[in-house]
Amino acid sequence: MLKAIPTVQNAQQRITQLVLLRHGQSIWNRDKKFTGWSDIPLSAKGEQEAEQAAYLLKQAGLTFDLCFTSSLQRAKTTARIVLSAMQLDLPVHESWRLNERHYGALEGMERWPAIKKFGIWPILGCQIKFDATPPYLDAHDPRFPGNLPGYAGIDKNELPLAESMQNTLARVKPYWEETIQPEIQHGKRALIVSHRNTLRVVTMLLEHLTPGQVMKTRLATGRPLVYELDQQGHAVRHYYVD
Repeated sequence: MLKAIPTVQNAQQRITQLVLLRHGQSIWNRDKKFTGWSDIPLSAKGEQEAEQAAYLLKQAGLTFDLCFTSSLQRAKTTARIVLSAMQLDLPVHESWRLNERHYGALEGMERWPAIKKFGIWPILGCQIKFDATPPYLDAHDPRFPGNLPGYAGIDKNELPLAESMQNTLARVKPYWEETIQPEIQHGKRALIVSHRNTLRVVTMLLEHLTPGQVMKTRLATGRPLVYELDQQGHAVRHYYVD
């Protein structure tokens, strides 16, 4: 679970804020389907959640120097709605490394049909164990990113057929360390609009959580989570703006 870190009183030790925002509800969130890398749009409720997130950020007096999103439209649309409502014109960096965890052969399925097809443990295990992988896709499956035009420039060996949380961490960590963290250490105020499991592993990196702790972390759609960071980019404290 996310726990508040005691505030350091010396304001000079804080250089910036980082805000993590899970995209608004998607159509498949609403329909309770495994989504993963499937490029599903926001529902009407999801668009409202993005607008509410912008309102909360404005009320809290927060602003940003740059934004990071995944390559999936539900994250990009959420970011666009938020930045437009906040009247912010700033660089938006998009990366497949911030995509949601890939749910493999489960993508597009509801929970009960998935259990009937694969059994309960392949479904339950990948949701409670950090290193458990969902049933894999076949490499010829149209859901495999290597068969999609949006990922044509990426080595197919880097693209997943399914991912555990451990795999997701391994995908996100280089982008965090090489792209996002240096911006934060230079004092940039950053907004990351991404997905539940992606943001869970980001909190793992920020707070040095154990695998057991990260599997218990919950992140609601459209609810901004603020981290205050010191000069080394370490979390001093964190809180929801609402």
